Amino acid sequence: MFDFAVVGGGIAGMSAAAALAPLGSVVIIEAERQVAYHASGRSAGIYQPHQGTAAVRALTEASATHLHFSNGGVLRKRGMLLVGRVGEEAYFDYEAQAGRLTPIPVEDAGVYFPLLKTEHVSRAAWSNDVLDLDGHALLQGYSTQARTDGVQLRSDAQVLEINHYADGWRLNTTAGQIHARLLINAAGAWADVIAQMAGLPPVGLSALRQSMIDLPAPMGHDSRRWPYVRAAGGRWYIKPMGNTLLLSCAEEERAEPADALADEVVLANGLARFEDMSTMSISRVNGTWAGLRTFAPDRSPIVGADPLNRDFFWLAGQGGTGFQTAPALSDLLADMMTGRASALAGDVIYALSPDRLRG
Repeated sequence: MFDFAVVGGGIAGMSAAAALAPLGSVVIIEAERQVAYHASGRSAGIYQPHQGTAAVRALTEASATHLHFSNGGVLRKRGMLLVGRVGEEAYFDYEAQAGRLTPIPVEDAGVYFPLLKTEHVSRAAWSNDVLDLDGHALLQGYSTQARTDGVQLRSDAQVLEINHYADGWRLNTTAGQIHARLLINAAGAWADVIAQMAGLPPVGLSALRQSMIDLPAPMGHDSRRWPYVRAAGGRWYIKPMGNTLLLSCAEEERAEPADALADEVVLANGLARFEDMSTMSISRVNGTWAGLRTFAPDRSPIVGADPLNRDFFWLAGQGGTGFQTAPALSDLLADMMTGRASALAGDVIYALSPDRLRG
């Protein structure tokens, strides 16, 4: 019998397992043959400290020291350029203010991102706070820590049935039965499904698809030092990835939990929106894919014991901020298990609690 069973082997589950290992025996249950197969394996690797709700921003701030320094640090200099078209000034002003960006001349934006059609841009803003985040390195750091502390991994173990007894949980999986005292639901887009299997009502999580395009860097340009560029109003964003460019169509279309596939119509429309503001003529792509970002109704993550069953803990709803909030979320989970006082403010902890969603 384990003390903790963590369902989900993405960044949430792996960081939770590493944080819980000093407190007792831990098993990670992962449905796929490899960890971080879904959302965690498809992250664009962007650290945005001013992104999201007040609770997300507090978690990001609390995670900063770990991200900057642990295991040599996983953050690297990048910068962000926000651009807006004529008629989109309201979107631009809101996003620039929320992201704490500094307005710059449109001509300077063309220097930062040489592919920009400056004649189609009415406003631009810049931030040095947005950084590259090496998600693979962060995940590997937690994985190494977990293995060192004795965490067991059961991969290719799809959960079939969950039952609660006086002494804990029994999970029937395709890799056999697992018995644990406490259950941590870090199943990403499947978190509501796991809750229902455990006899609990869903909390209303939404899995939202985002389609991505891998573009070859244009001839004659060294794109490696270009910034992360975002079009106001969520039209698209682009980020250098080595010698290629990662273009997001930036859609948020609700999807069922699954191995997400890029939508051809969405891809075509995303390319058209990008080409409308870029001098780049795209004749081929290196590849396409999609990922699911999972949100609670109020867009803040969920962490803590469910009020309907205190042996069932949520760790879900990170909504694309899983890597930049993982250190603080896993620390908070461990604090809850031990009764230690958290470094997070009380209003932040409540804003993350499942209690807020149970009425």
